[in-house]
Amino acid sequence: MDENRNVIISAKDVEVKFRVRDNYLTAIRNVSLDLYEGETFAIVGESGSGKSVFTKTFTGMLESNGMISNGSVMFHGIDLTKLKTDKDWEGIRGAKISTIFQDPMTSLNPLRTIGYQITEVIEKHQKISKAEAKKQAIDIMERVGIPNAADRFDEYPFQYSGGMRQRIVIAIALSCHPEILICDEPTTALDVTIQAQIIALIRDLQKELGFTTLYITHDLGVVANVADRVGVMYGGQIIEYGTVEEIFFDPKHPYTWALLSSLPQLGVKGQDLYYITGTPPSLYNKIKGDAFAPRNERALKIDFEQEPPFFKVSDTHYAKTWLLDPRAPKLEKPEAIRNLHEKIKGMTDKGGAFHVE
Repeated sequence: MDENRNVIISAKDVEVKFRVRDNYLTAIRNVSLDLYEGETFAIVGESGSGKSVFTKTFTGMLESNGMISNGSVMFHGIDLTKLKTDKDWEGIRGAKISTIFQDPMTSLNPLRTIGYQITEVIEKHQKISKAEAKKQAIDIMERVGIPNAADRFDEYPFQYSGGMRQRIVIAIALSCHPEILICDEPTTALDVTIQAQIIALIRDLQKELGFTTLYITHDLGVVANVADRVGVMYGGQIIEYGTVEEIFFDPKHPYTWALLSSLPQLGVKGQDLYYITGTPPSLYNKIKGDAFAPRNERALKIDFEQEPPFFKVSDTHYAKTWLLDPRAPKLEKPEAIRNLHEKIKGMTDKGGAFHVE
């Protein structure tokens, strides 16, 4: 932990279960994470790894059959796991911690005007007049890049393009000046050009307004462009975390190796793209050992028998793999990700949309 930075939210040993028919599925398995004020933290992993479920514990938005069965999430001295009703969450969800979801059409009410949907949030959390709320709404619309915002205030979502609708979703999320913005795959439903615009917009607004950003994504290209720190999730756990440079250029967990090897940008003409064989583990069953072991060509015997602890690589870099045990054999990283810094530099030199400082 960096002692010189303020922790804005601290999750400790969080476990989340879902009741499905007569069984329980453990979606999050004792995850701990500290977020620092003003940083951008990215959580990356395959679908089903637990990324969205984990961050829903920050806003009390778990599905009705879900429950936090262990752990705490501390925010300004409040344990968010203890909040149960919408009234309990009223001063936090939307006001202090906001979320942008991936599909703007499911986030916006097609029967309400854009202006109504922004002012509704402002009035609810700030207790101000309709006239003042409208003024603030137009201002935030202009900030997120809506042209002729005052004229478009009374238009409906169907009158906006996909990229413009996502800008409105961002405007709603930022309308009450939250301290934390959770971006849950915010560009997945958009084409590549618009994706870059939305990512740049969020980054610029963060610099201007000073909020902390938590990105949820499966796209390592997005991670490379936005993150200060990265957490890699697999099987309901964070299995490695560090600065973006540490995760890309000095990864330690075999799953992180596999994710990086799967980058399409690393493909070689005439050769098949790398992919991770097998499927993620069923979270209905108790997982023994390292959850990634059955898909790991380099798995050790102990990976199937005992869950690894976190090993410290540096003050900012930790990985949950037996390969870091002093007794473990020294294994080379896959060929695809050796000298990754030079390979990425070559891609960016050729104009590729991929960048790590």
